[in-house]
Amino acid sequence: MKVTFNKNQEIVKTIQEGLKQTGGYCPCKRERTEDNKCMCTEFKQQIKDKDFEGYCHCMLYYKSK
Repeated sequence: MKVTFNKNQEIVKTIQEGLKQTGGYCPCKRERTEDNKCMCTEFKQQIKDKDFEGYCHCMLYYKSK
């Protein structure tokens, strides 16, 4: 299992700029809750799932098996 940044540097740059503007909250989600603080709870749960492979909601991170 490995978690890496998206290989598309333009997406990474855009999401990181959004994170700066929102104080670390996922720029793709409207609610500013602790669950949406990057790295969001949704993706942390996906990381724990040994069968999951894919991107987080905003496509900043990618989890491979």
